[in-house]
Amino acid sequence: MARRIRTRTALLAAGTAAVVAAGVSMAFPAAAAQTPGTARPTVVLVHGAFADASSWNGVIARLRKDGYPVRATANPLRGLPTDVAALKDVLRSVDGPIVLVGHSYGGVVITSAAAGDPDVKALVYVTAFAPEAGEPLGELLAHPVAHPTPALPLVAVPTTAADGTQDVDLYIDPAKFRETFAADVDANTAANMAVTQRPASQSSFGHAGTAAAWKTVPSWYLVAKQDRAIAPDLQRYMAQRANSHTEEVNGSHAVMVSRPGVVAHFIEDAARGTR
Repeated sequence: MARRIRTRTALLAAGTAAVVAAGVSMAFPAAAAQTPGTARPTVVLVHGAFADASSWNGVIARLRKDGYPVRATANPLRGLPTDVAALKDVLRSVDGPIVLVGHSYGGVVITSAAAGDPDVKALVYVTAFAPEAGEPLGELLAHPVAHPTPALPLVAVPTTAADGTQDVDLYIDPAKFRETFAADVDANTAANMAVTQRPASQSSFGHAGTAAAWKTVPSWYLVAKQDRAIAPDLQRYMAQRANSHTEEVNGSHAVMVSRPGVVAHFIEDAARGTR
């Protein structure tokens, strides 16, 4: 009987291992072979607060069609130290050169995570924050500009972390989500985005990164001229400070959803600029 149980256990373990292996291969399929001289960098996409990785879907489709390997990360939005550590884990799993793209708060994360990583060849900010080292997000938001935008209509939900510490999750009021975050996105899609939005922890606004990768890594900045979440003037200030290659587009804060072709083309420009 004991031998029979051990045999069944061994078979179960072998079957589980096969399923796990198959699952991993399905989740991260091998990149298509590329001929020498045509290899493209992997584009790693980092969403920000009040969005998720699916917000990049239109951009991903275009990048993949053009032969770029792509990874869209799940940003935890649990505070900068946690979020940076999670992104660094992803970056270590990618072979070869990387173009690292951040939207909104995702820009804060890529600015810290890319520092000292020799595989990151370009930073792309899509209407994103590009802080200086030691500059908290709250301080950057308060930077005076000629045409500021009103504060986002946030809803606060108290939370308890796994270690028992208290924090607050912040959401955009769903009734005002489209007008502030996705004004040029069709009403049905914007409504779906509002109810699936990922909250950011309030503590995120007080954390500051220890490095600004844009000082050593070439950067590109796409300014959304109709953005009501990050003032376009603040975007221009950050782009100029980082000495970024800058373009402007008619679009809302959710420009990667409303103008995926423009965003994909901009990312590809950055990829070509690093060769």
